[in-house]
Amino acid sequence: MRALILGSNGQLGQALIDTVPDGVEYVSLDLPELDIVNADRLRGSCREAKPDIIINAAAYTAVDLAETEIELATAVNVDGARNVAGAARDVGARLIHISTDFVFDGQESTPYKTDAVTKPLSIYGRTKRDGELAVLETLQEDAVVVRTAWLYSKTGNNFVKTMLRLMADRDELSVVSDQFGTPTWADSLATALWAFADRPGLAGIFHWTDGGTANWHDFAKAIQEEALTLGLLDRTIPVHGISSNEYPTAATRPRYSVLDCSTTCAALDLRRPEWRVNLRKMLKGMAT
Repeated sequence: MRALILGSNGQLGQALIDTVPDGVEYVSLDLPELDIVNADRLRGSCREAKPDIIINAAAYTAVDLAETEIELATAVNVDGARNVAGAARDVGARLIHISTDFVFDGQESTPYKTDAVTKPLSIYGRTKRDGELAVLETLQEDAVVVRTAWLYSKTGNNFVKTMLRLMADRDELSVVSDQFGTPTWADSLATALWAFADRPGLAGIFHWTDGGTANWHDFAKAIQEEALTLGLLDRTIPVHGISSNEYPTAATRPRYSVLDCSTTCAALDLRRPEWRVNLRKMLKGMAT
């Protein structure tokens, strides 16, 4: 199998490269050599790569900035997604496209199933939802859309690395405690994506996160505890829980965005480690 990884400089793109299975050849592309908004250049790159499968990890992910950079977020997450799907169709490749829990409004209290009604609260969420629709309309039975949540890794910008930096620099922290989801290690998602790549009969919308539920305050406390054990931090600081109202942001986040991954687990015959287990694994990698 020959794979084309788009967005290879991001944390998921790097995780896909780190976890590529034996027997898979891959080409990885990202800015500046490839911009998914440029449809002609994208088609040329896909024809040159001759992939059997394309994994699209390229996206506009600046959630708060998207509230003012609407045109850019739309160009990348909607038009870019449509361009990738069209290029995949032109070269006869399957597509795995990454989406987000932010397509939901967070008003439920049980995990969202793949067919739950989408109602994004933010520009970012809306553009990702519209990108899903563009991909599925273009490719139909040759596309898999995988929604994920709260992604982190040892590379890139993410909550875990931000917390480690702030915990080293500050004497106390306040973290939102009334938004619930599931922290997900990029390597875990990458492993699931490669399993999708190996199953050509699958199509449609799927969910993948690590197991369990947490709020951001829970996540931050776990980061501190695990990092102290591994020597990544050398002191404990108070981490206070606060409400979303006490930490206003430009984009509204869903209050509850836990994803039901049962369909994916059954389709791929995979089990999801609890989020804290994978957090510990990732931090061990940073400590060595």
